[in-house]
Amino acid sequence: METRVAVMGIIVENPDAATALNSLLHDYGAYIIGRMGIPYRERNINIISIAIDAPQDMISALSGKIGALSGVSVKTAYSNVVSGG
Repeated sequence: METRVAVMGIIVENPDAATALNSLLHDYGAYIIGRMGIPYRERNINIISIAIDAPQDMISALSGKIGALSGVSVKTAYSNVVSGG
C-alpha cells in the first residue's frame, strides 16, 4: 500500500472540541509520526501540528473529520515522498 508523508496544521478555537479531536487522533495514532501542541493563551486558541505517514485517502479522511468539528480548522500539506506499493 502506498503511503505519503504529510503535515496537518490544526487550529482549535472551541475548547469543547478537544475531546473529539483527541479521539480522532488516537484512532489514527498508528500513522502519526509526531504531534506538537501549542496553547496560545493570549488568543484562547490551541495550535497543533501533526506529521503523518499514511495512505492519501486515509490522510484526507482524517483531515475531513477534523475539519467537520465545530470551531476547528485544518490544512494539510503533502510531501512528494511516496513509499510502499
